[in-house]
Amino acid sequence: MGQIGMSFRVGQAAGAALPSGRQALDGARAATKRGAGRGAEKSRQAAAPKSRARVKPKDLAIFTRQLSVMIDAGLPLVQSLEILGAQQENKAFARMLIGVRSSVEGGSTLANALRQYPRPFDDLYTNMVEAGETGGILDTILKRLSTYIEKAVKLRRAVQSAMIYPAAVLTIAAGVILLLLWKVVPIFATLFAGMNVALPLPTRLVIALSHAVATFSWILIAAAGIAGYGLKRYYATRRGRLAIDGVILRIPVLGAVMRKISVARFTRTLGTLIASGVSMLEAMDITARGSGNAVIEAAIVRVRNAVEAGRTIVDPLRETAVFPNMVVQMIGVGEQTGALDAMLQKIGDFCEEEVDTAVADLLTALEPLMILFLGVVVGGIVISMYLPLFSLIGQLSG
Repeated sequence: MGQIGMSFRVGQAAGAALPSGRQALDGARAATKRGAGRGAEKSRQAAAPKSRARVKPKDLAIFTRQLSVMIDAGLPLVQSLEILGAQQENKAFARMLIGVRSSVEGGSTLANALRQYPRPFDDLYTNMVEAGETGGILDTILKRLSTYIEKAVKLRRAVQSAMIYPAAVLTIAAGVILLLLWKVVPIFATLFAGMNVALPLPTRLVIALSHAVATFSWILIAAAGIAGYGLKRYYATRRGRLAIDGVILRIPVLGAVMRKISVARFTRTLGTLIASGVSMLEAMDITARGSGNAVIEAAIVRVRNAVEAGRTIVDPLRETAVFPNMVVQMIGVGEQTGALDAMLQKIGDFCEEEVDTAVADLLTALEPLMILFLGVVVGGIVISMYLPLFSLIGQLSG
């Protein structure tokens, strides 16, 4: 009972610091009782590795912050993992946490235990945890990690906002156009054939296009599927990623937004890793792999190789011609003053604000353009169908 009461009091203290921590710590009594009679081998079987199961970044951020609060409150690591695993609603994630707890209980470090599940706990996560364990500041590192994950989620949403809206509008526009060509235009074509009237050029072009869609629809669908599959396979190659990502960065307006997103991700990730005690070279390796763009990744690798050869980070960054001059200069100041990690975090904050503004501006600019595009295409098809009727009415009036 004394242990249970102590766990409850610790739960109250942690809950005052963070609402989600309170919920995790309130389960200490039940988790302690369950853990008393459970062997490590049984836990390993219950936690059969399913590292490919999907774990939402939001769930990972909440787990990381809760674990940080528990460790800061003085709970043993094994008991903290047991509580969080028991309370996790995502069953696959719960099994992973039970497996991590079992490995830690068997003598493994937390970082090595997490490496069993590389999908949710990537290199960035495990290297930061390892640095925290080595330096005795695991709770601080976990807080930093949870903040990083939350900001990464926000940045990912910005990417989705920049890409999904135009893609959705174009998809709807394509669907409307295909429906008109497939169902509506043939009705007019039959009508015009019975009237035996001369058709203007726009009407003939639309009818020919409608005939092609109706006749070769399955061929067009198959060609689109093959093209999509081929593009996917091409993008899976190193050369394909460099080519397609390079094209994306050169697209007007959208390319500038994607570049800002990549720079924000680079500075935030590198700053977080350096501040956590990860070496510069290893931090740049991890940052390159998580850049999300092959062109940016290649640039970071070149900078990393130059730093390994003994150069400072500024000149190689400038030589890549990928990073904005202002960002390079600010990184140079941070390197000279010995506050590179803090400077990178400030640049990350600034870039994320710029991303928010750029995405809002992009959506504001795209909306009227998309409406104009829809109006011109759909309106053009409709007008081309009515042109012969106008000519016929004119002849009858004359």
